[in-house]
Amino acid sequence: MLEKGHSELENPKDWSDHALWWPAKNTWLTRTRSTLDQCGVHADSLLHFTPMHKTLRVQLPDLRYLDCRVDYSTKTFNAVVNLCKDLGIRYPEELSLHKPLEAAYLKRNYASMPTSRVLIDQNGYLQPAPDTNTFIPTHSSGFNGSNGSLETSHNGGPFSCAPVHHAPSPQRQTHVTPISSPSGTWNRSNGHTTLLHESLSSLGEITENLASSPRAPSPEARSRLVRPRSLIERARMNVGWLDSSLSIMEQGIREFDTLCLRFKYYSFFDLNPKYDQVRINQLYEQAKWQLLNEEMDCTEEEMLMFAALQLQVGLQSEIQQPDSGIDTSSLDNGADDDIDAALSELQITLEGPNNRNNIGDITTIPELTDYLRFMKPKKFALKSYKRYWFAYRDLHLYLYKSREEAKGGNPAIRINLRGCEVTPEVNLSQGKFNIKLEVPPEYSSGPNSEMWIRCEHEDQYAKWMAACRLASKGRSLADSSYENEVASIKSLLSMQKPVNAPIISINPDNIDPADYVAPRFLKKLKGKAVNRILEAHANVKELPLIDSKLKFIQAWQSLPGYGVTLFVIKFDGHKKEELLGVASNRIMKMDLNTGDHLKTWRYNTMKAWNVNWEIKCMMVQFQNENVVFSCLSADCKVVHEFIGGYIFMSMRSKETNQTLNEEMFHKLTGGWV
Repeated sequence: MLEKGHSELENPKDWSDHALWWPAKNTWLTRTRSTLDQCGVHADSLLHFTPMHKTLRVQLPDLRYLDCRVDYSTKTFNAVVNLCKDLGIRYPEELSLHKPLEAAYLKRNYASMPTSRVLIDQNGYLQPAPDTNTFIPTHSSGFNGSNGSLETSHNGGPFSCAPVHHAPSPQRQTHVTPISSPSGTWNRSNGHTTLLHESLSSLGEITENLASSPRAPSPEARSRLVRPRSLIERARMNVGWLDSSLSIMEQGIREFDTLCLRFKYYSFFDLNPKYDQVRINQLYEQAKWQLLNEEMDCTEEEMLMFAALQLQVGLQSEIQQPDSGIDTSSLDNGADDDIDAALSELQITLEGPNNRNNIGDITTIPELTDYLRFMKPKKFALKSYKRYWFAYRDLHLYLYKSREEAKGGNPAIRINLRGCEVTPEVNLSQGKFNIKLEVPPEYSSGPNSEMWIRCEHEDQYAKWMAACRLASKGRSLADSSYENEVASIKSLLSMQKPVNAPIISINPDNIDPADYVAPRFLKKLKGKAVNRILEAHANVKELPLIDSKLKFIQAWQSLPGYGVTLFVIKFDGHKKEELLGVASNRIMKMDLNTGDHLKTWRYNTMKAWNVNWEIKCMMVQFQNENVVFSCLSADCKVVHEFIGGYIFMSMRSKETNQTLNEEMFHKLTGGWV
């Protein structure tokens, strides 16, 4: 006995990664300085002394799987931060974990899903939650606000307020839940699943491998993709986001379960090819699968452009890329380059991109003028465009009946573009270059705020589209990004043009159109899909690998539905279901069937957003009104997190040495923290 004791002392077991898990309360006992009695643990309580780091199967945006050692005891946000650090992905606050979905979950709203009793299995583990946010605590006597104080709404109900700041075990349990992970085992040697070892500090080849992806995912991953068939089904896809303020274990995830790592917030900070090889590739892959899965709408010409870029990425991935000076080493090794880049950026900002040697009169207000056609749709009336002389200056459009009238007369129509929604409608084959404007009611003369502008050719369209986009963000023609915006629009249009150029030697038999074109376009194109892809490829055949991916991301970001996360809601006092869109700078009331914008509220007019956890209701306070609604397609915590998360993203600065303010993130997204 003494010898055995000496042996144990010589080789002590490391228990530092273990903690107490309380199944009945579904919580970790992390307050190590508190006694069990202070934590509410009684003599008959069942506790598990279990490792905090467990194996989690993570599906990346390119649909590959990694077996990762993840901390199940820390908040999900912190777990994602550590995971992204190991994967070599900068700005982890842009990503989060999502439970895998199944097609049946898109058929009805989260609010109407049956909720079964939460049971404890024979091993003392709480069965996983029927949704992502079941374990959000509710308080009967009041709700602690983000700052720890008791907040009360204007209508007398208890709301917790988030203020706006402008500026492995061999056994696993089998369970079935509305949002569950696929059960069973998986093959670790099939080329699509990689094991990340316990020492994740140096991934080496794995990180380099994540900067490129196979042309096609595993059949298993492809078969699990859920394709929404309507806007309401797209909204229901957002039910699976984990609560960033709770641990993975508290949300029903067990060891060997599967979660999807995805970019959650469409606000990508400092996307730099020098440091973001993995980040750019995974973002490209997420954008690609959104389009192929029909989670975003695009035209046939745009779909063929995306297919051509995807084909170019695949071809370039197979050849050695020229040394473009991109250094994938750490940020510390590029300090001198960072200083040069910062000085160059400052010069461009101060002088403008095209005026380095010729700085004009800064007192002159830039103006854009031309003859365009204008239409304001009216009910029960024919749609007809009228020709006007357009003048744009200082965020306003002035429409005159003729060029001569603009010299001294009053405009026939005046439009304030600040805060408007700008939607392109372009068809190159038909010569259609239209711009749809949806002006906020406070800037519109009537209830119908929809207006259309028709341009004659693409150069005219590029100038006016760029002006309208910048004006909607409160930026005038004097902004240094105007010329870049015009060039970007022209570049995207040029990639959609048919080119009568000789096609490079690509065997059409090696191209499966289903890997490049969304199903609805594939059905329309029938047997012509491959030839059309090759024709479109002639526009991009000279692009190197990283440029092809960046062009793909840029074109994806220019789509009308980009960056809008949908939810099915009911406004207070209304019985009708409606659609809410949450974007990086606004929330929108949208038509449930067509997706048309009915009303827009900007974050820069927001005072606070509040949640009543008891009745699962949100109230967003703006300068002129309060918007109260309940979310039907997901828990209201998910909507709250998106709004708070985007506010957090907007607060990030361009300082190289900035640190991630986790406390502020949780304060803005947690609501009840």
